[in-house]
Amino acid sequence: MTTENTFNLSLRPIPVDSCPATSLSDATLRRLPLAVDVPRYDRQSLTPAVVHFGVGNFHRAHQAVYFDDLARQGICTHWGIVGVGMRRPQMREVLSRQDNLYTVVVRDGGLDQVRVVGALVDYLFAPENPAAVVRALADPRTRLVTLTITGSGYPSDVHATPAGIRADPALAPDTVFGFIVAGLDRRRRAGQPPFTVLSCDNVQNNGEVTRRAVLGAARRRSAELARWIDANVSFPGSMVDRITPETTPERRDEVVAVHGVADSWPVVTEPFRQWIVEDDFCNGRPPLQQVGVQLVEDVGPYEVMKTRMLNGAHSGLGHLARLAGFETTAGAMADPVIRDFVEGYLAEVSRLIPTVPGIDLGDYSRTLVERFSNPKISDQLTRLCRRGSTKVPSYVLPSLRLAIDKDKPRAHLVLAVAAWLRYLRGHDHAGQAFDLEDAQGERLQPLAVQGQTDPRPLLTQREVFADLGDSPQLVRELEQALCLLEQGPLTAAARVTASVNLDLAGAA
Repeated sequence: MTTENTFNLSLRPIPVDSCPATSLSDATLRRLPLAVDVPRYDRQSLTPAVVHFGVGNFHRAHQAVYFDDLARQGICTHWGIVGVGMRRPQMREVLSRQDNLYTVVVRDGGLDQVRVVGALVDYLFAPENPAAVVRALADPRTRLVTLTITGSGYPSDVHATPAGIRADPALAPDTVFGFIVAGLDRRRRAGQPPFTVLSCDNVQNNGEVTRRAVLGAARRRSAELARWIDANVSFPGSMVDRITPETTPERRDEVVAVHGVADSWPVVTEPFRQWIVEDDFCNGRPPLQQVGVQLVEDVGPYEVMKTRMLNGAHSGLGHLARLAGFETTAGAMADPVIRDFVEGYLAEVSRLIPTVPGIDLGDYSRTLVERFSNPKISDQLTRLCRRGSTKVPSYVLPSLRLAIDKDKPRAHLVLAVAAWLRYLRGHDHAGQAFDLEDAQGERLQPLAVQGQTDPRPLLTQREVFADLGDSPQLVRELEQALCLLEQGPLTAAARVTASVNLDLAGAA
């Protein structure tokens, strides 16, 4: 997930001349094709009770849909969403033209399911109007603040104050956590109750990480404010899941041509969705359990399962398949060698995960393979490969560390890490160059080039690998995997899978 997934809206105008299409707005909802499921509730009655930072594709396909479900089913209209953007104005420009409406297209093997989501009642672009964002946060009607700001939006040291926090309350905040603290400070001074802060990012212990980030920002303002927040604000953890590729001009044009909806920024997603939330709210709880959200005492087991299996396998698939010249997840998964690699990776990781209440990890693995293979929702591998220096340590290395400590099978895990090390050189096996799209890319790339098949120059980067590089066994295994990759990514994957299968047959 990126904070605000984007594409160049000016690449191509919406081709309304070639196909009759209805522009999206409140006034045109009843004129949309009958197959398009539109909100039948009164959007004006929605209470702006949720402020969400990071209105990208994932939020619009996931969290906002759940709140839309609440209103559609007549369960509750007290939880409308005010979106906040921090980086790019394009989303505000699109949504303002469309009365904050947008289209979600759910794709599986059969017909598309198309719906218009109406839960978003307003959108604010923070750099242009920071005062409006603080007012929304201080509004007594706001009871929940949610985040999808990506893992890189949080401090790497959870004990540290987020960079860019301004201590002077008279200055406009310039980070998400600065805004949250400003809103909480105003509420405290006015004698109002606080709001719950709920992270929906793929960050381990995201509730605790968010709490420490907010407290770090608060201490820059006032120790008294920090104590008040610590005593009164809830920071529940959560686990979210729904594969949501980037919107491309081609996908947008297809929504116009096939479904007759002229939406400048639709979202295409898969049928599967999951949201598991720690039941800890300080100012009222939306009745999300009535629309499929699972409220639990401990999100931890579900978070470990999802990040290490889905996100970890995505990382391994992305780097290995991109080196092999594939461009999309479905294209890569159609190759039996890549599919076998992903299945082998998931098998290794699933053996390292403790029991997850209500989940059969074998079934979960099979579901992931089918989701990755869905040709109707194929994702760009470049998106999976972004921010590798954040994703690999978060999603892959914890499993590898456990496998080493417990001396468990790990050949697919090792190859996944080796594929990232090889990917850092900036070109695929055929020599085709690509952009790394990684904040640490410029620093790590020379080490990858220098090491070639020797992983040690990169393993010395302790902010990435911690002490894993101290393991002579891992150094040897990574070196062997890098040598295999020199013969070709598909050759390496096939050799690894074959050797594991041979070992399993021998053990049997």
